[in-house]
Amino acid sequence: MTRPTRQREHDRQRTRQGDESGDVAEVDGEEVDVDADDVDVDDLDPEDLTRTADGELIHEETGLIIEEEQIDPGPEWRAFNHSERQEKSRVGAPTTQTMHDKGLTTTIDWKDKDAYGRSISSKKRSQMHRLRKWQERIRTKDAGERNLQFALSEIDRMASALGVPRSVREVASVIYRRALKEDLIRGRSIEGVATAALYAACRKEGIPRSLEEISDVSRVERKEIGRTYRYISQELGLEMKPVDPKKYVPRFCSELTLSEEVQSKANEIIETTAEKGLLSGKSPTGYAAAAIYAASLLCNEKKTQREVAEVAQVTEVTIRNRYQEQIEAMGIHS
Repeated sequence: MTRPTRQREHDRQRTRQGDESGDVAEVDGEEVDVDADDVDVDDLDPEDLTRTADGELIHEETGLIIEEEQIDPGPEWRAFNHSERQEKSRVGAPTTQTMHDKGLTTTIDWKDKDAYGRSISSKKRSQMHRLRKWQERIRTKDAGERNLQFALSEIDRMASALGVPRSVREVASVIYRRALKEDLIRGRSIEGVATAALYAACRKEGIPRSLEEISDVSRVERKEIGRTYRYISQELGLEMKPVDPKKYVPRFCSELTLSEEVQSKANEIIETTAEKGLLSGKSPTGYAAAAIYAASLLCNEKKTQREVAEVAQVTEVTIRNRYQEQIEAMGIHS
């Protein structure tokens, strides 16, 4: 028969008092010596150990406190349902590498409204305008942070224009931060290094974009992007595998409104001809474009060389040359 809860609590209190004073504790009417030095914790049955609400670990039989003064990592407030928990929560947005301060500083909203959504007076509007101006000034303490702020905003702008996911922006921001830390920016334009970092991030995340596509949304020429990319990838030790032409096929076929059959046939052509060594030293975008052109002819969904060239941003001569090589390797006569 178990004892009432009040009696058990009373016994525990007496046991603790005896433990602190080194006296004898009484449990179930019997006197038990409770000396922490004489008790081996490893010999205690884990089933007899109980964790209390205040974080203490006690032994049920003797009332011996095994662990105490546990740090409570939870909030200091109480909530009894989900809505209360949401109202009392003070968690902010997660940190991000795409902002120079990682999103930890305060941002003043551009809307001239109060907490209730009402318009504020003209005096308050001028005051908020001054606060926003000073907020922008104090967010960057030196030239390095201003450099980083401008570069990350450029990366964000170009990534939005290219339609790449957020993971690519995060990787590009990390690459640019590493380049800035290693002092690789000196003597080069901020836009050039930022664009090269974005191009490297696209390749690293398996979402390839050609240099032509990158240069279209950048303020830097294609030649400078390629030169800067090669420099930072070598200095930072970025291990970049050659781009697989098959990664371009779904996007190009989608823009050309070609069927799944053409896409599958183009992948087959790329795999077969790459095994014979035709891909070595060739542009992956031109190679993919030629395979799509050949597949469209074989599947009776013909597209002109000009249409394919415009989507892939390569010349018609490139498609013509790669196409001849591929059909000869496949044993297909035009």
